[in-house]
Amino acid sequence: MTALNTSFAALGDPTRFAIVERLLREGETPAGALQDVGAISAPAISRHLKVLREAGIVAQRIDKQRRLYSVRPEAIKAINDWAMSYRTFWQGSLDRLERALETAGKT
Repeated sequence: MTALNTSFAALGDPTRFAIVERLLREGETPAGALQDVGAISAPAISRHLKVLREAGIVAQRIDKQRRLYSVRPEAIKAINDWAMSYRTFWQGSLDRLERALETAGKT
């Protein structure tokens, strides 16, 4: 669970979340191309990428002078597996809510 705590803490920041969304959508991307995810400086993007890297969410690959970043699929799978483990709970809750609303609408 510690890895998930770290992942959720890292993704709790809107800029880091936006970086991960961009990487999921576009694939491997140079750090410089990520500067437009927010009105922040290049050093700030580097710090956000470092947090994501240390949390195990993104991987860094060095190609000459460029630092290329990509999402680590196993990190996203771990988050997905955790969320899906609660699917039965949420589905049951939503089913109960639907029945309650139907009953309330009949009276």
